[in-house]
Amino acid sequence: MEKKNIPTDNLTEKQKDYATFLPALSSFYARDIGKARHQEDYIKPERVPQNFEHGVEGMNYLSSKDTYFYYKWHLYSAGHADLNMDHFSVRDDIIRNRDRKDNWVLGDSGGFQIGKGVWEGDWKDVNCPKAKKKREQVLAFMDGNMDYGMILDIPAWVSRSPAGAAASKISSYQEAVDGTKINNDYFMKNRNGNCKFLNVLQGENFQQADDWYTQMKHYCDPKQFPSTHFNGWAMGGQNMCDIHLALKRLVALRFDGLLEKGVHDVMHFLGTSKLEWAVLLTDVQRAIRKYHNPNFMITFDCASPFLASANGQIYTDIEIKDKKKWTYRMQPSVDDKAFSLETKLFRDAVLEKGIFERFMDSPISKRLMLKDVTCYKPGDLNKMGNEGRTSWDSFSYTLQMAHNVWTHISAVQEANRQYDLGLNPKMLVEEKFDRVAFKDIVDAIFATSSRDEANMVIEEFSRFWMSIIGTRGATGKKTVNASTQFSNLFEEA
Repeated sequence: MEKKNIPTDNLTEKQKDYATFLPALSSFYARDIGKARHQEDYIKPERVPQNFEHGVEGMNYLSSKDTYFYYKWHLYSAGHADLNMDHFSVRDDIIRNRDRKDNWVLGDSGGFQIGKGVWEGDWKDVNCPKAKKKREQVLAFMDGNMDYGMILDIPAWVSRSPAGAAASKISSYQEAVDGTKINNDYFMKNRNGNCKFLNVLQGENFQQADDWYTQMKHYCDPKQFPSTHFNGWAMGGQNMCDIHLALKRLVALRFDGLLEKGVHDVMHFLGTSKLEWAVLLTDVQRAIRKYHNPNFMITFDCASPFLASANGQIYTDIEIKDKKKWTYRMQPSVDDKAFSLETKLFRDAVLEKGIFERFMDSPISKRLMLKDVTCYKPGDLNKMGNEGRTSWDSFSYTLQMAHNVWTHISAVQEANRQYDLGLNPKMLVEEKFDRVAFKDIVDAIFATSSRDEANMVIEEFSRFWMSIIGTRGATGKKTVNASTQFSNLFEEA
């Protein structure tokens, strides 16, 4: 089979003025590229797909050169990182040694690890040695590697997590607030200025979310903290998945002077995967740029492309139809040892064999033969010296993760393109009586000149907000073989 000349797909140039999706880079994926870069024969030459003209390094999509596709904006979690900045980390190499002219990375602080009990310590005690050390490590990691980072928040729900409450010594909502204040005070006092920080807003309901904002908003106030104030906002808890609450918060920020040009230019929505929210957030970004802060940038992240592969699934297509639900199509991927010698291109093979009805080719899948994924034949032993049920090795997951990332980014951009051409997802248009479109309401909210007027517009359409389904990021059903094997082989922490 002759090598194909496939140009790099520059997704950065296709981004336009849309809200920006940040792939939540998996530490497993980063580790594989790092090990291939620094450990000879970690991935043997014969295992690298024939059409990978840039080798394994070509899957480092943070780079604008010699890669199969390039995308500028990313999220990486301190919760999965090697926080010891005094030694080399192969796992974090593509983050630590990235060309910062090429890309923009937002750091997740790892507050989820506190909530789940992974990072132990009495987080409400400013002098607790374990909490203090982790706090110091997270700040050093952010300042050393990130363009923007989230403060180390303690989620409002931690007291409802038995493991989290026991490990963190946080037993109530207010203790989560108090622990977050300790972290905020430390970050504000000790940050070196290399990383800009987002003030994370938590709360499990409207009342908590309002209270959290009231107790935390001063950390972004340049009048109180002229040189050390935080630089924007991250929407967690109920804020990230309830558009009614999100709009009210944005109005409060605007009229509290906390959404200002050159001061608070970034707002991030955590764990947001629905295509409808991709275009919804674009509408919000455009309205705020139009009426208040022309520099305003909304970002949102999810780990679905990586989790899908870990669960044995691959993105096959997207569905964007007017007045319908917009969605990514994920299906259990091909996993059959009978295909271990199949040299047909991946898409041609899976369609010909009836494995998928449709398949959206990516710059990765265009370079793959089917056998590049289904690499084990009957009798082959895996790295643990066993003959497993799956035809996949560890690199099979990495290849499909790359395909999934490209597909997810492309789907978000295509949804925005179709939205601009006049297609609407069902949840963003109400046509029962007079036709009402989300983008028109949002424009009217931010066209107002007073807080009360803006809130009146929001409340006028309170029934409409109830039809907009929230998002917390989810993947499809697991398959039995490949996904089970992933759990046995790899650890994501």
